[in-house]
Amino acid sequence: MAGRPRVVVVGAGLLGCALADELTERGWTDVTVLGGGEADDHPGLVFRTDADRTLTEFAKYTVEKYAGLDGQWCFNPVGSLELATTPETLAELKRHHGWATSWGVRAYLRTPHECADLHPLLDGTRVLGGLHVPGDGLLHARRAAEAQARRAKARGARFATEDVVAVDRSGGRVTGVVTAAGRYRADVVVSCAGGLADLSLPRVPRTHEYSVTSPLPELAGDNDEHVQAGKPVLRHLDSGMYVREHVDRLGVGVTAAAELLPALRGAGFETTTTVVLPGTPDGRPLLGEHPDLDGFWVAEEVRPEHSAGVARELARWLVDGQPALALHGCDLARFAPSARVTAEPIRASPFHERQLALGAHFGAADGWARPERYRSDIGAEARAARERVAMFDLTSVPRLAVTGPGALPFLRAMTTGDPAEPGTVTSTLLLGEDGGVRGQLTVARLGPERFHVGAGGRLDFAWLRRHLPGDGTVQLHETTPGTCCVGVWGPASGTVLPELSTTDFSAEETYVGDVPVAALRLSTVGEPGWELHTTADLGRHLWDTLRERDIAVAGYQALTSLRLEAGTPVAGVDFTAEHDPYEAGLGAAVRMDKGYFVGRDALAGRSAATVSRRLTRLTTDSALQGKEPVYVEGRPAGYVTSAGYGHTTGRAFAFAWLPVEHSRPGTPLEVEHLGTRVPGRAR
Repeated sequence: MAGRPRVVVVGAGLLGCALADELTERGWTDVTVLGGGEADDHPGLVFRTDADRTLTEFAKYTVEKYAGLDGQWCFNPVGSLELATTPETLAELKRHHGWATSWGVRAYLRTPHECADLHPLLDGTRVLGGLHVPGDGLLHARRAAEAQARRAKARGARFATEDVVAVDRSGGRVTGVVTAAGRYRADVVVSCAGGLADLSLPRVPRTHEYSVTSPLPELAGDNDEHVQAGKPVLRHLDSGMYVREHVDRLGVGVTAAAELLPALRGAGFETTTTVVLPGTPDGRPLLGEHPDLDGFWVAEEVRPEHSAGVARELARWLVDGQPALALHGCDLARFAPSARVTAEPIRASPFHERQLALGAHFGAADGWARPERYRSDIGAEARAARERVAMFDLTSVPRLAVTGPGALPFLRAMTTGDPAEPGTVTSTLLLGEDGGVRGQLTVARLGPERFHVGAGGRLDFAWLRRHLPGDGTVQLHETTPGTCCVGVWGPASGTVLPELSTTDFSAEETYVGDVPVAALRLSTVGEPGWELHTTADLGRHLWDTLRERDIAVAGYQALTSLRLEAGTPVAGVDFTAEHDPYEAGLGAAVRMDKGYFVGRDALAGRSAATVSRRLTRLTTDSALQGKEPVYVEGRPAGYVTSAGYGHTTGRAFAFAWLPVEHSRPGTPLEVEHLGTRVPGRAR
């Protein structure tokens, strides 16, 4: 946005103050923050390590920033100690240690004796081990909010305690907010408090009781009112327990903590409060511009330990036009309308009844029930596709129709490929202005002004909608709910479907038996075949027609195994907006000679020869789960993105990000899996 817009931040809590600080630091000083301040009723626990790298980066920056704020302490780095009392939990802590190593967080696996030394109130005989993260600790939310508010005010921001009761809008764009005292005009409104603009968002808050004991003799003299705590925060994953110090008292979530801390046996509790933890179905925040109201931004369901990190990325997004971190896992547009209130699958493909009869086991994918496997083992399903032919339900994969006289120029400008040739399928990329890969699409030209677009997720559609020309020459319609899709792949696919074209990357509207289909000749599993698309009402008929031709069924777990064998990476999993096409090994999808497209200027001068890191395919001696650290010559060098077992090859495969000098085929390496270094090689 040109100039310095008028910004209203709704919510003067920790996140709202952090955002005002970050915005004013970047020169957006016309900022008004409305609402009440931060309460003192949160336990203030900060655990930085998460399976999600972006959430870990949020917490790392929060700790870094709040540790340096002026005045009384805002962050106390007492450390954290997660405890294991079962072999299964101990294995999980070893996995968490791998995440910490992957994301650059210093962490240590501790013995029971070491755990007791770190926290003398702990009964070390009751634990099998622990994960110690020295840089974690305690956050004083009110102080951190006030310190950031002071900084923002010094740069020109204004604060008022008035509550916002409505949002003004005109022509699909926000124009301001309304309070009991009057109206505030705004070009940008950021909701950090919730409940505005009739948002239909998937909030799943969780509550628990937090109790503070009476003074404990065991803590007498250990702390003072200024520092308040000196021992690591304890957490026990099995029970959900956590414990922190309050001078000579303990704050406890879940009173079963007495089993591990004898000092709590018989202790009285002076106060008990209900703590509300923000949450969504996938446990990540809600960030981004609302799809139905331009200029209205959301930063909600954010935990305090992520507050400064979220504020920094949102400020970058607003001021610079895009964040620096990959936020696809936090973007509010990631949820389908059907997933607004639950993470459970509530939609089923037209094949669902047939799949149940075949013993399908289902998982959830964007609100859809997706077959993960059938009665047969996963290896048998994968071998059916590799040796003959199998069919996969791809109905949950989002699909879009792009039509109109401006459709071709629009898609050429938005993607790295050139879908101009009629009757073809183009594998192409969506880039940010910085050249980072936002998504991967397949674009099939079915007519002069008709395109079928297959995407990796809903964020791709939101990105395209945001860039639609205003002259009405392009229309976008999501077709996923009214259609279905089957992937038919294998060396015998041409034999069982002789009526279809066998030209690679072709697209045709034709028939399978008497079922009309759009047949796209492409594959992600390394075998020839098609994606067959038809309307939902004809889906069961298509399924039965294919089964009558003796085509085996296979689930998503077999598909994952096959695509790892084939070396096919996945957008948002193996590469993100933090990586450019050449780093991700996708340079072939970039047509620099076709003219302008979003991100083209940023790619000038880049190539596969200029990268310093590379998405690298690995083979290892045992199957991995993903997110593990990769070691070269005994030192952490990168991390695994996705991994699994290749059932038709008998080998374990993975993708990992590594420095280019360690990505050459044949380079020996090790991957830490559950505390053990597993040998492997780059391919």
